[in-house]
Amino acid sequence: MNTASILRSSDGLPERLPRRLLLTLRLGETPEHLPPPRHARRGGIALAESIDGGPIDRILRHHGEALGAAHLHAPRRATTRFDDIEQISGVARVLRVRVVNDAGLPALVDALSQLHKVERVSVDRCCRMPFDVGQAPSRSAIDPFAARDQIRLAEALGYEPGDPAIVIGLADSGVALGHAELHERLRAGFDTVDLSDAMTGGARLFGDDRGIDTDPSDEVGHGSGCAGIIAALGEAMPTGAGGRCSLTPARVLGTALGANGKRLGIGALTNIDAGMKRLIDLGAKVINMSFGTPASALRPDDPLPHAEIVAYARARGVILVAASGNSGAAERFYPAAHDGVIAVGSVDCDNRPSRFSTRGEHVALCAPGRDILTCGLDGLQHATGTSFASPFVAAICGLMVARAERRAYALGAADCRDLLMRTARPFAQAGVDGCGHGVLDALAALQALDAHIDDAIDADERASTDWENAA
Repeated sequence: MNTASILRSSDGLPERLPRRLLLTLRLGETPEHLPPPRHARRGGIALAESIDGGPIDRILRHHGEALGAAHLHAPRRATTRFDDIEQISGVARVLRVRVVNDAGLPALVDALSQLHKVERVSVDRCCRMPFDVGQAPSRSAIDPFAARDQIRLAEALGYEPGDPAIVIGLADSGVALGHAELHERLRAGFDTVDLSDAMTGGARLFGDDRGIDTDPSDEVGHGSGCAGIIAALGEAMPTGAGGRCSLTPARVLGTALGANGKRLGIGALTNIDAGMKRLIDLGAKVINMSFGTPASALRPDDPLPHAEIVAYARARGVILVAASGNSGAAERFYPAAHDGVIAVGSVDCDNRPSRFSTRGEHVALCAPGRDILTCGLDGLQHATGTSFASPFVAAICGLMVARAERRAYALGAADCRDLLMRTARPFAQAGVDGCGHGVLDALAALQALDAHIDDAIDADERASTDWENAA
């Protein structure tokens, strides 16, 4: 394959992975003979060389010369078939398809999209973290507790300390597993990265890029930074905002060297979605997603990235939180811009929106995102970006779930988002547009949750009384 044909972004990394497609069939059209990828790897089962024995196969062979196909996802229960939620949300119907001829990919996608039995088809895009890992702090002296004080974190953790039974999932570049601030709060994680230099058009990959395994070790520092904000023990830095909640790390982004030699997180949509589904199936109540694909990278008729996995998470009652982006413009990054996802922007220490924070009507609220003291690969780092604002909100969502379950109440994602927005504190300046409803107030969100539960209990009691009186 001619690697020059691969579209590249400004950081030198490819926009898509060659010869790979994501194909979602309509409900009832998925054949039963296709294996899940992990069964193919472990059981020696070859990828299927036929999908439908009809028009899909003919189009794939005509434009792609040959094919290999498998389910992208495994069933939630390995010993059973896909259940109704998996079927309706679409995750049971997503196929990962490999072809030989990359030059015919645009025509192949267009031809497949015309078929009635095909619901969605797209190339396997290359997703990266558009959110840089911060380096040295911009000021000589930074109060490490300032960002936490901004959101009233100490008071919130006194009000609700969290619960180890509540799992926050982190879909990112992995975690520094032996970090002194993290190891006691981490649950067993995993790695879904499946890349090669050939797939990335010659972009230099670093470290573990082919080993789909149970080792989510971070080689970038991005995931470790997010993890510290959520789950740090508080020995050499402020306590994680998730309190006693647990953290499951999923390494869905590998490591590439950018044009300037800096390490960047990079992953296929297939890698990310596979990791997201596994986090959901492992029982994560909240998932933080500090990565994104800009809408500007999509053609007008392209399907939106991560649509099936977002639908699946919502159907399972999982709260999704995502960084809005670091472009400083009004635009949409996905998954942050999907309906049902809590999109988080960044504010500086004075409660003014950060200049780099991506804006838009989909942004729910902001949290501190500049010079945040958190975990690095080795020791601590000061991190800047909406990547590090999002984990504050994800962590508080974890506390809210813990609080609700402590009161035997099932907190839905929509109610969680509404409570966070209603209790957000005003920005320091008037007329802010596209940055959501204000700045995260952790204590106010928890107190509003209690009032919300009280109202629900009162309504149930009134309904019960009315029923008894009517009888």
